Amino acid sequence: MKDKVIEVAGKTWRYLGQNGQTSVSQLSKCMKEKNEVVLQALGWLAREDKIDYTVKNRRTFVSLVEGELRAFNTIIYHISDQGSKDNTGTGKSKSGSRK
Repeated sequence: MKDKVIEVAGKTWRYLGQNGQTSVSQLSKCMKEKNEVVLQALGWLAREDKIDYTVKNRRTFVSLVEGELRAFNTIIYHISDQGSKDNTGTGKSKSGSRK
């Protein structure tokens, strides 16, 4: 069970990084995970100071804290930057040129 909670915590972190503030009630639906596991994952992330809670109109919302959002965006930037380096358009193949 602990492994599943850790997996869903990572999935939740990525979801919040991509989608921003989300209501707690919507998370399990959006991620197609059991509500009890999502709540445990949120507890894990809260304990690690990775998320903020906000209450609006009696609904609870969660979002990544600023430092975590920066970390998420840095990771995404490096992944997309790595992809563009693989497709530089230089005309050189990975196997080198033959004469």
